[in-house]
Amino acid sequence: MSVIQPPQRPLQQFFRSGPMPCPYLPGRVERKLFTRLIGPYATEVNSTLSRAGFRRSHDIVYRPVCPNCQACVPVRVPVAEFVPSRSQRRVLKLNAGVTLAERPAYATSEQYRLFSLYQNSRHGDSDMARMAMGDFAAMVDEGRADTSLLEARDERGQLVGCMLTDRLADGYSAVYSFYDAAQDRRSLGTFMILGLIERARLAGMPYVYLGYWIAHSRKMAYKAKFHPLECLGEDGWRTADIPAEE
Repeated sequence: MSVIQPPQRPLQQFFRSGPMPCPYLPGRVERKLFTRLIGPYATEVNSTLSRAGFRRSHDIVYRPVCPNCQACVPVRVPVAEFVPSRSQRRVLKLNAGVTLAERPAYATSEQYRLFSLYQNSRHGDSDMARMAMGDFAAMVDEGRADTSLLEARDERGQLVGCMLTDRLADGYSAVYSFYDAAQDRRSLGTFMILGLIERARLAGMPYVYLGYWIAHSRKMAYKAKFHPLECLGEDGWRTADIPAEE
């Protein structure tokens, strides 16, 4: 009797990018190791590589392999140990009327308007500030791997924030977020991360992955405010030696 062999999983191909100027630290060179998320194993690959310190953008999962630099440190929040700081509790109180709702990962014109306002306000000189609706839709739609959008709406039902998230085998990944930059005092970016941490807690998921923390990059400084924070190093994931915020 013949035995039907199970289908073999195709090998995952990895590539290395050419040198580019670092977008975070002036005068440094960036190179990335990357692979594409395609086929029926995309969700599994995304989970496995996220635990190994990779990050998703569109249908690409990448990790920096920069020459003579290890400034980009993968970080995640251990949900069971996380306790909001005093300032984060103020953020929650300030946004008590804001609701977070999960939506399918499909771009809308309402989201794009908020995205454009955010980019022009915060990153006006970046390539993302020049993205058209089709580019934004590609960012949301491409490479989906158990992906959803968290929409933040105020008391009037106005969209004030949005976060693209992936559900992993051991938690959630905050892929990209944007919000109404005119409401800085509400700290909507922090509010959405706190909401994702609570979502993971309710789902019994142990981690929320925040991507890369860079000690000397102002753009990445906010990640150190979530405490405790685990970082990935040569010995695996360990609690980061970062002072807790009050």
